[in-house]
Amino acid sequence: MQKRTSLPAILQEKKEVNKILENETMKKYLLLFCLLGFVQLAFGTKLETNNQVEKDTILIEFGKSGKIVLVVDNKEDFDKLKNMNVNQIISELDLKIDEQTGELVVVEVSGKKGTKEIVKVTEDWNKTEVTVGGVKILVDESNPGNTKVKVETRGRKASDPPFRTYFNLDLGINNYLDANGNFPGSSAPYAVKGWGSWNLGLNWMASQRISKGFNWDIGLGVQWYNFKFENRDFQAVRGDGEIDFIQRTDVDGFKSKISASYLTAMSLFRLDFGKMNDNGRKGLRIAAGPYAGYRLGGTSKYVYRPIDGGGRRKESQNTGIYLNNFRYGIRGEVGIGRFNFFTTYDLNPLFEKGAGPELNALSFGVIF
Repeated sequence: MQKRTSLPAILQEKKEVNKILENETMKKYLLLFCLLGFVQLAFGTKLETNNQVEKDTILIEFGKSGKIVLVVDNKEDFDKLKNMNVNQIISELDLKIDEQTGELVVVEVSGKKGTKEIVKVTEDWNKTEVTVGGVKILVDESNPGNTKVKVETRGRKASDPPFRTYFNLDLGINNYLDANGNFPGSSAPYAVKGWGSWNLGLNWMASQRISKGFNWDIGLGVQWYNFKFENRDFQAVRGDGEIDFIQRTDVDGFKSKISASYLTAMSLFRLDFGKMNDNGRKGLRIAAGPYAGYRLGGTSKYVYRPIDGGGRRKESQNTGIYLNNFRYGIRGEVGIGRFNFFTTYDLNPLFEKGAGPELNALSFGVIF
């Protein structure tokens, strides 16, 4: 039964061979035959013990411990092999070395999807790199008497399928612009306080790759808008055919806001410059496209304390009847590395015409 040789022993034999042989070309081919034995170990080839056919072997010894074992199971091939010298054997293998990179492909498998390299050797003076499947072995002999061996396991490359689905979450803040394209001033009763005017969105997305780094994404989600008033003494209430903002002087206001929720569909055209340049997530990503939504609900909430003392109290009113049932606008996204940001702008007013101030909602935040 053939005795298996461990990886450290193979590396030690290679080191001794390198000290004896001065011809670099011969060194590469000797390493080749050692690797052929290592491939057998790496892929777990087992020898059959039952009904095993006897094979003829040729043993070539060199140096103190170097050996090349050739196994054949055909008498005609055996007779032909005995008449060959080492140069003939190497010529029969028809191996080619890349003169620029020093790469030598030892074993490769051809299939319908192309050619896949199984074993590859790259030698640069006193450093050798051997790749077997997903394992890379680095041998550094630059320091005489202290050979360093490093084994690396390559992780699987992240796949980029032509079509995929995913979920994401938007978390940001809301505001709005008036008819002049400005944020309402602090004197306006509906002026928004940024901190607390949260925007939350849950989106299901489907992405179709059009070309390398260029995708078309469509999605459906639910967004919740909160507009927290900067002046907490004003309360939004249902008036006669319109929303009214009244100042509460009879209580101590604590929080006042309007909220609304929408079922929203969106379409985005996405450019990933990292994928275009084969840099993965290191490149810039941009996306833009339209969206449209239908209102699911809308309320106003006012939290206060009585002036004469007591705990917090809350009043809620259905002010959604004054909000536009439909919203539509433009969404943009920017990403770099692991960070992604979004912004949305409604092209139609938040309130129905004549039922409230002319304000267009604006949101921006982070995508998770």
